[in-house]
Order: sequence, then structure tokens, then C-alpha cells
Amino acid sequence: MALFRTIVTKISIKPDQKVKQKDYLERGQFPVVDQGKNTIGGFSDDEKKVINCELPVIVFGDHTRSVKFINFPFIAGADGIKVVKPNENVLPNFLYYGTQYLVAKMPDKGYARHYQYLEKEDLSIPSIEEQLRIVSRIEELFSELDNSVSTLQKTKEQLAVYRQASITSAYPIMTEENTKRLSEISDITGGITKGRDLKKAETVYLPYLRVANVQNGFLDLTEIKEIELKVDEKEKYLLKKGDVLYTEGGDRDKLGRGTVWNEEITNCVHQNHVFRARVDRKLAIPEYVAYWSMGSYARTYFFRKGKQTVNLASINKTVLSNLELPIPDLAIQEKVLDEIESRLSVCDSIEHTVDTALQQAEAMRQSILKQAFEGRL
Repeated sequence: MALFRTIVTKISIKPDQKVKQKDYLERGQFPVVDQGKNTIGGFSDDEKKVINCELPVIVFGDHTRSVKFINFPFIAGADGIKVVKPNENVLPNFLYYGTQYLVAKMPDKGYARHYQYLEKEDLSIPSIEEQLRIVSRIEELFSELDNSVSTLQKTKEQLAVYRQASITSAYPIMTEENTKRLSEISDITGGITKGRDLKKAETVYLPYLRVANVQNGFLDLTEIKEIELKVDEKEKYLLKKGDVLYTEGGDRDKLGRGTVWNEEITNCVHQNHVFRARVDRKLAIPEYVAYWSMGSYARTYFFRKGKQTVNLASINKTVLSNLELPIPDLAIQEKVLDEIESRLSVCDSIEHTVDTALQQAEAMRQSILKQAFEGRL
């Protein structure tokens, strides 16, 4: 057994060699490797920042515990990564898989720096021949596993297409008689702008929804922040049960995504990048309106009407207000909702099965590494 720090050489990276995330390019000459989940976080054209060392190397995310095998010239992204190369008696691929094995054993310390724990872990280093055999066996099993995961992921993609088609086909055809604009059946408003000067005003802090909280058909409330607003603005921006939420900006294919607010959080308001439509209940059911935004007609409409800047696209209140949808009587809307929810329940069941299988695949991956580095593979 050998301590991790004795089998690697740490590559020194100067602060001025690193690229801050705000300076990442979408395309460029050199990939930027940071501690994010993706192998490449962005790009840069600054040749002077390229890390000059013998490849391949292992990049370790100090906070995220990600492990990356890098065999191409790259630039380090921001802080939080350690770059190491194997010493003479260790094969690069063996070190890569061994590091993953060690990381899985380590306690997750949240946002702490994990390299201090990794370098104290022990790893058995067999002969080069045995390392080759272990790596070959791991990659053979991982290849089989990757094929299964690829099939499962394609199933999820097909489910997403089926969901949209199921929603779209449940709605009545739009006619001159039943077609309404969203502004004709609801009151639409934007939210609070951050960063305003409120020093002279009486203010209050309230939880608020950001674009990240409003997903396509559901809310992600794992992280809720607070925003300062004037006391007399509270009623204007306070969300109420049944409000339909729409996102203003983001990736072009995700514009106008949204769902129904059901008072999941007390006294919650919304940022200016999230619109809310307060539906007239005498004309339409909020869930009926919200599902329409997930169908192909609305998705295509927002995609075409979105204005693209360098990094993201956006829609404005006028575009949202002009979204057309079929509004039959309330009884028919109820039937449409029943049909949609019946179809989506089947999708949910299949997706749950797929997600469980994906979790099992990841557990299998860790089991393979455990067996390999404990001499049982």
C-alpha cells in the first residue's frame, strides 16, 4: 500500500494561469477544465495560460470531488482543482480509476477542500503488468455498463418527446371561436428587479423565485433565496395559489417553461426574470393553461419569438401575452386535464423505473472499482 501523495506529482498552477468562469468562451482554441461535472467547462484563446506538462494528467475537483482524465492541452478554470500526474511506477489509467475508487471511499465534506483527505488515502500499487490487466478488465466491464446506460438515457429522451406529444394531442384544435391570447384570460406581470437602491424606503426581505427554481412542469425549491423589496410592493409581487409561472430567459429551447404555483412557500415573491399569469378562473383552469406551455405549439412559439444574445435568449411580456391557446368551456378543460394526467402518470412510472436502473448502474460502477482495487476482479 502507498499513500496517494507518494504516487503522484502535483502540477503547480500559478493564479494568473487560471481563467475565471465569467471569462469562459463558448468556443475557442483551448478547452478550460474546471471542477464542474462536465469534462470541459468552456474555452479560452489565451495560449499563455495553457498548462505545460507531460500528458495525460488527472484533474481533481477539490470541492466537487470530480475526477477527470485529461490527455489534451488545457487551461485551468478558476480555483478548486488539483492537477496531478502519476509517478513512474503507476499507469495513468490505473491512477484515474484508483482515484475514483479512493474518492468514493472518502467522506463528503460538502464544500470543503477534499484533496487534503485524498492525499492521505492508501492505494495498492501492483506491478505494471497487473495494472494493465486491472485497467483492461475495468474498461471491459465499464463498456458493457455504458451501453446499458446509453440505452436508458435514450429511453428518457424518447419519454420527453412522448410527454410533449401526449400533452399536445390532448388539447382541442384551435379555431377562430375558441382561440384566446394569454393576456385575454389572465393578468400577466413581471417580478422584482434585483440590486435596486432602497436605502430610503421601508423594506422587507421575502423568499423569491428565480429562473433556476422554475422548471418545465415542476418547481425546484432546493435552494430558495431572499430579496429586499418595499413594504408597499409586497401585495403586487406576492404569488398566489394558481398563478401560472413562465421563465423569461435561458436557453432558447427552454424559454417560457413553467408550472403552477401552489403556495409551496409562504409569502413568496418572484424575480423579474419570472413572469406570473393570474388566470381568470371563470375562463380557464390554471393547470390547463400551464400544460399548454409544455406542448409543441407553445414550445415552438417561444423558440421562434425569443431574442438571442451572446449567452442566452429571452422573451418579453408582449411575446408572452400574445401566446395563443384554445379555451373551450371549463367542462372540456377538465376532461383535457384528466386525459393529460392519465397519460403522464404512465410516463412517470416508466421514468421512475429508468431512473432506478440508472442509479443501479452507477452503484455497479462503484462496485466494479471496489472489487478491482481490493484484489477481487
